[in-house]
Amino acid sequence: MTHPPLRPRILRRPSWAEAQRVAAALRTETVGGALLLAAAVAALLWANSPWREGYAALRDFSFGPHALHLDLSLGQWAADGLLAIFFFVAGLELKREFLVGDLRDPAKAAVPVVAALCGVALPAALFTAVVLGLGPSGDALRGWAVPTATDIAFALAVLAVIGTHLPASLRSFLLTLAVVDDLVAITIIAIFYTSSLDLPALALAVVPLAVFAFLVQRRFTQWWLLLPLAVATWALVHASGIHATVAGVLLGLTVPVRPRESVPRLSTLSAGVDVAQRFEHRLRPLSAGVAVPVFAFFAAGVTVVGGLGATFADEVALGIMVGLVAGKLVGVFGGTWLVTRFTRAELDEGLSWWDVLGLSLLAGIGFTVSLLVGELAFGTGSERDDHVKLAVLMGSVLAALLASVVLRTRNRVYRRIALEESEDADQDGIPDVFQRSDVDTPGRG
Repeated sequence: MTHPPLRPRILRRPSWAEAQRVAAALRTETVGGALLLAAAVAALLWANSPWREGYAALRDFSFGPHALHLDLSLGQWAADGLLAIFFFVAGLELKREFLVGDLRDPAKAAVPVVAALCGVALPAALFTAVVLGLGPSGDALRGWAVPTATDIAFALAVLAVIGTHLPASLRSFLLTLAVVDDLVAITIIAIFYTSSLDLPALALAVVPLAVFAFLVQRRFTQWWLLLPLAVATWALVHASGIHATVAGVLLGLTVPVRPRESVPRLSTLSAGVDVAQRFEHRLRPLSAGVAVPVFAFFAAGVTVVGGLGATFADEVALGIMVGLVAGKLVGVFGGTWLVTRFTRAELDEGLSWWDVLGLSLLAGIGFTVSLLVGELAFGTGSERDDHVKLAVLMGSVLAALLASVVLRTRNRVYRRIALEESEDADQDGIPDVFQRSDVDTPGRG
């Protein structure tokens, strides 16, 4: 008797090595998310207190060499400088995912890539539809990219608060989705939010970037050697008119993600050591624990009392909220469904479409990059920028609340899967479920 071929499954459990790497990354991001939330709340409280002028004075305090185009306010230093560290780590993640992670396998990459792309296109389309439907005023359409980003740290902080135990497959999907989302976000910033371009400065930026790439490829990791090159690249990209965070991604993409069996004699690494992993181990805590929370502190301080009426009257704010909540939901969920529809695949054993629905809502939390794009679109401190901040805050909070409701209903299932993924009967340090011969074969989880 012949059996029908097994249907391919999506959202499959990753390998044990990949699950460990994802868990370690998400632990750091979860702590960073808590700090981000604390910084945002502190900024909101200060900006709405009787001492709000002090917050504005601190945010707008400027320093730096004017001749090098670096006479920036503290808020700008946070957005242009500290977020470059965040995007450097994002560059490392991008390269790792495409070369040695899940994105190297087209079958595994299809779901998060399609979901991420649809999760960018739908929010942008809904924003545009809302703005055009209400009648755009001024430069309203410049904000089309604000609701396209997902804030992984904020999302993980929400998961920590509601106490859900996402299975390894869903955690891997969420992180990979965020990595692709970051790639799209930085591409949008570089292409659509560069108002002027200084080609000589951009050409000069290639020099320190190339030297940095040469050294890290040769496995030289001394900070005193690489840091000046990274700062020079950042400063020249900033001077070129392209947002300086793009330099962070470019620097991250030059770092090798595969260890070598042998290294040059003067290298500071041992054979078999992953350079990207070492950089990520050192810089991810700085990114998640310092860079992003400090940016959030200077970006989230907006007057709420007396500002809600004007915000709801602004078509940009309404478009952002619709994009973050409805756009991300329809985009991520619809993209995942389309992959299963056209590949005749099905969800992995134990998972349901409620899980995809919960993650799709969670993707509507678009705090950090959304605030950055809003500042680039409308100018820091402008009235419409304040409306953008309030809309991002309200849209992200609403998406978080809806995601919490959905995911909490599945928590009993998640606990069962988490228990299964922790059982180690042979006590060899690797849970038994990750050692099954059918874990990575098509048709099985």
